[in-house]
Amino acid sequence: MARTLRLPRADGTLTPYRLTGQAPVQAPGGPIRSRIAYAAVHVVADPLADINPTLEAVLDWEATLAYRRYIWSLGLAVAEAMDTSQRGMGFDWPTAKELIRRAVAEARSLPGAVIASGAGTDHLEPGPRVALADVEAAYEEQCAFIESVGGRIILMASRALAACAKSPDDYAKVYGRLLAQVKEPVIIHWLGDMFDPALAGYWGSGDTDRATETLLAIVRDYAPKIDGVKISLLDQAREIAMRRRFPNGVRMYTGDDFDYPTTIRGDGERYSDALLGIFDVIAPVASAALRALDAGDVARYGAILAPTLPLSRHVFGAPTRFYKTGVVFAAYLNGHQSHFRMVGGLESARSVVHLAEQFVLMDRAGLLRDPDIAVERMRRVVAVAGVE
Repeated sequence: MARTLRLPRADGTLTPYRLTGQAPVQAPGGPIRSRIAYAAVHVVADPLADINPTLEAVLDWEATLAYRRYIWSLGLAVAEAMDTSQRGMGFDWPTAKELIRRAVAEARSLPGAVIASGAGTDHLEPGPRVALADVEAAYEEQCAFIESVGGRIILMASRALAACAKSPDDYAKVYGRLLAQVKEPVIIHWLGDMFDPALAGYWGSGDTDRATETLLAIVRDYAPKIDGVKISLLDQAREIAMRRRFPNGVRMYTGDDFDYPTTIRGDGERYSDALLGIFDVIAPVASAALRALDAGDVARYGAILAPTLPLSRHVFGAPTRFYKTGVVFAAYLNGHQSHFRMVGGLESARSVVHLAEQFVLMDRAGLLRDPDIAVERMRRVVAVAGVE
């Protein structure tokens, strides 16, 4: 098949693009030892379900679980039912419950498979009558369900808490109550407002320095109940400064999709583990790079990941919350699903120009696992946009 196609550009022109011809990056088998590396994974919508996609979510269960098996086969862990799966953007809690139940059972059947699942309050609609007790009860319901199916918890940020909390003390009260109850240490997720505008002022302040101090105080007070903290602020300097202040045994899980290679590599004093949405897109490259780090080959680790940074910064470009479209688009190009449809109709959230640039950046990063399939599918996408 010809590996040249015409792609739309930001200036309104169509430009021929010829693939680089490089072989896709392959990851060796076996566990990853030097870091804990979670991929926050997407879900595969059922494209033939007779529903209103803006109001209802129906998944292709086999394709969704098959993608998790693929992630585990690369030695990566799965962060289930998180922001990447569109929690709060069309993916509801009843469907998330079923996904968590199935995915945890799937993990148990595979030696070495690691999974942790998101617990939040997304079944509680924020409103003037919602009080802290309601937020606590909503969190407790989701945590209890995850533990009941044998899962581990990632405490996601809560829109309802952001709406009703009056001070940092309210956050300390809610998180303290939850942490006192959990059976196993959890990961706390601080999701910045670039990912979700409803979370502005989280931890009780619009001043990020003050918010940081509130979270650090919670970590110090409940360290035995905290496995780690995932920071999704796209702020490398803050992440590095925070991890230096964590108690021993508390991990920093980078959520910085703009600068993950250096935070994971470390600064000689501390390093970050990973819980990243971009690892869904770059899974084989991430796996290969981390195995180079396992072998002590820091130069090769950096060289493998370097081409993925322009891609990640593009996928997570503003408005950042629509990065999920790029994640699912990558899965479509690589044959992990047969269609480019999303929960909530979110496939329309990025322009065809944006998607064309993602295709180019994936090619340059060695992330098109079957270039012929990827070219044909890219042609279909631009054809829908009117490119003959």
